Amino acid sequence: MKKNAPLAFRIPDGLKKNLEQIAHREARSISQICEILLTIGVEAYTKEGAKYLQSYLRHGKEG
Repeated sequence: MKKNAPLAFRIPDGLKKNLEQIAHREARSISQICEILLTIGVEAYTKEGAKYLQSYLRHGKEG
């Protein structure tokens, strides 16, 4: 798959550290890990619709 669409955004420091740890454990770059996790999220959203995000947001606010 051709990768030609850059994407940049800011994230909390703790999230970046978690991504770095995952990348290290998986012997992959942070970019690769982000791409994989974004793909998983988009696939779940496509399958479940808006309730996917609403469920996460609801549980995230409780925890």
